Amino acid sequence: MEELAGKVAVVTGGASGIGLALTQALLDEGMRVVIGDIEEAALEKAVAGLPAGAAVLPVVTDVSRIEDVERLRDQVLDAHGSVDVVCNNAGVAAGGLGWEVSLDDWHWVLGVNLWGVVHGVKTFLPLLVEQGHGHMVNTASMAGLLSSPFMAPYNVAKHGVVTLSETVHAELQMMASPVGVSVLCPGWVATQIGEADRNRPGARPDAEPTEEQVATRALLGSMLANGLPPSEVAALVVEAVKANRFYVFTHPEWMPVAERRFERIVAGEPPEIDIFPTG
Repeated sequence: MEELAGKVAVVTGGASGIGLALTQALLDEGMRVVIGDIEEAALEKAVAGLPAGAAVLPVVTDVSRIEDVERLRDQVLDAHGSVDVVCNNAGVAAGGLGWEVSLDDWHWVLGVNLWGVVHGVKTFLPLLVEQGHGHMVNTASMAGLLSSPFMAPYNVAKHGVVTLSETVHAELQMMASPVGVSVLCPGWVATQIGEADRNRPGARPDAEPTEEQVATRALLGSMLANGLPPSEVAALVVEAVKANRFYVFTHPEWMPVAERRFERIVAGEPPEIDIFPTG
């Protein structure tokens, strides 16, 4: 999709981090953008921070709920009549020892990071296929290719996003469909995902964080603080959409870690500890 001007994009998790950077980048390309995000206040703040007159429509959306994603689709179609680029980007994080992570954390992380993408694929991809054009971008992570300790729910969700994206890409190719798919696998990016529990459904705003939450925030915060600016990630995504490129990697220095992992798999060797580079 070489020309984006005048077309319509949807970005979930669009009120902050990579999602907001994607929104800004797509607006810069001349697109009209519909932002879905679970935080109404953050949506209002994000829109207020965009240039005056920006062609943007905010829609409060919990991507873990299929009815919310379907409502998002309906509002996009009501406002614009069609959609050209869909970025299934919303994400949260929680961690700890794989056997100690609470079931609530498992349901929350999988609900947003994996089911949110499943809902986006189920709801929007049929529109793109029917109209015979468009592009879908699913935000995974290098955690979808590696298995770093203390991140079991996140790793499982992101591995799922990678294989879901690969599968629908293959199916579209078998159908000779012109619809494109990309999977974004960033390394450390300077976002607030380590504080994602601030908008967790059912969470009390005045609740004290648990020791596990404090530890997770500290670990993620130390890695994210010097991460890649979200604007650079968004620029790579825009390039991938224009070039119809499937894999979008942001940190080439991480690729040897992934290469060693797949070499071990092919050789039938047991997994080693996948340590994410810190810089």
